[in-house]
Amino acid sequence: MHRPPTAEAELAEELAVVRPALGPRFAAALPGARAGVLTRLWRGLAHEPLPWIDRREEPGGEPGGGSGAQRRGELTLRLRDGRRLRGPRSDPYASADQVTRVWLDGTAYDDPARLMAALAVPHGADFAAELAHSVASSALSRAGQDPLSAPSTDPKQWPVRDWEWEQRVVDGHPYHPNCRSRPGFSVAEQLAYGPEHRPAVRLGLLPVPAGECLVSGEWPEHLRDGTRLMIPVHPWQAAHVLKRSCAQGVTAHPLMSLRTLALPGGPHVKTALSTRLTSSVRDISVASVAASAALSDFAQSLTPHTDGLLHLTRSLGAATAHSPDLAAVLRETPDVYGAPGEHVVPVAALDVTGLPRSPLWLAQFARLALGVGLRLLELGVALEAHGQNLLVVLSASGAPLRLVYRDLADIRVSPARLARHGVGLPEGLPARIRTDDTTALRRKLFGSLVAGALAGAAGGRPALRAALEAAVRDLPRTPDLAALCEEPLPAKALTLMRLSPGTPGDQWTLLPNPLRGEGN
Repeated sequence: MHRPPTAEAELAEELAVVRPALGPRFAAALPGARAGVLTRLWRGLAHEPLPWIDRREEPGGEPGGGSGAQRRGELTLRLRDGRRLRGPRSDPYASADQVTRVWLDGTAYDDPARLMAALAVPHGADFAAELAHSVASSALSRAGQDPLSAPSTDPKQWPVRDWEWEQRVVDGHPYHPNCRSRPGFSVAEQLAYGPEHRPAVRLGLLPVPAGECLVSGEWPEHLRDGTRLMIPVHPWQAAHVLKRSCAQGVTAHPLMSLRTLALPGGPHVKTALSTRLTSSVRDISVASVAASAALSDFAQSLTPHTDGLLHLTRSLGAATAHSPDLAAVLRETPDVYGAPGEHVVPVAALDVTGLPRSPLWLAQFARLALGVGLRLLELGVALEAHGQNLLVVLSASGAPLRLVYRDLADIRVSPARLARHGVGLPEGLPARIRTDDTTALRRKLFGSLVAGALAGAAGGRPALRAALEAAVRDLPRTPDLAALCEEPLPAKALTLMRLSPGTPGDQWTLLPNPLRGEGN
């Protein structure tokens, strides 16, 4: 087998200095971390329109066939240069680690970075480095967990603070090969700032003259110092990008997005973090700050259209020193939409509730989420409702009651659809979120909600299909619902995007529709 990725060795060396007690657990976690990232990579290779793959074959060969024969349940990718890449058939909706090795022309690979390097495709070397970092960081994240702790099936034992839910998500994005890639973060910084390591983070408060800032909404008095705004700054950003120290600060708890943190007794704050996490650089554009208040006000007008089944968190204030590297957004905590005895849980954290997600529970959740999402889509608003942005309000017994949506920056809004329903489009919404392109609107919702949040909650195609079948029976028969039921399902081509650095924006693939047979 192929060993040893440089990132693993480098991280182990750093760990031996800053947290030597974690060394054995890090080493023990490496095989599982490789399988986790390899599973995500193989999903991309199996289902995305990569230009160097000629065709995919799934013949029903006999198990245990001779050399070169494809075994039952395996997938072969024929590369354009004549090579053959073989591995297990891929369920694009499975969210558990499944793939432990694949074969490139008969050579076995259990490490995604080594595999990508051996493929030697355009931009593959840079992507291989990202994969190696994702593996090493994933192993560190797993090593940092308490081996004696386990999700409780008793809601009375669940977390009482919102950030505690967020910090229980260990493996990151369920489908992205860069699920834990954190370039530019040392081991000490990952341990100090990564939410899965459960740290308290001291945010800096950087004073900037108010006249040099753009403010949207209300900037609170406790973050003002006379004529200066005190802008919250992530310590990584202060050290590596701004090259500034902050005399004042406040302790906060990082959420699963890492750059968003829960302030004590108050709102969440999104900070600028100018490094690439998964696919995007996490700074805050001046345009997004300028649009923050208008977008938030518009979002609040949507709740009545959902019969109160969806709440969208408000942006309380946003400020920028006219730089994407120095900006912050304050927004409501989703907890304010939970009644006493209820639990507001990010969909990405459902795995750690300990709840046995029965077919009935999944059907109830799918009916709730699809009903709300399709209703807003018909109105003219497509949410990016993946497992991080979408939260579910659970009853004291764990039943799904309502939804909460946060982070409005990537929604899409159709002026034409809104006009058909007599809803005005407010001034100040950024041009990039406005579109009447039906394909773009459906991609945004279906790719995030169905191929993302619902698929992750279901854990695989059979459970997802059952939940969707139960849900769609009760939904209004709109053209959007017909497309969801009859057409291939759009999903972001996450691997293709990392191998296409010169192509801006999202790229897409079409997955087999779980509501139809194998041939779509």
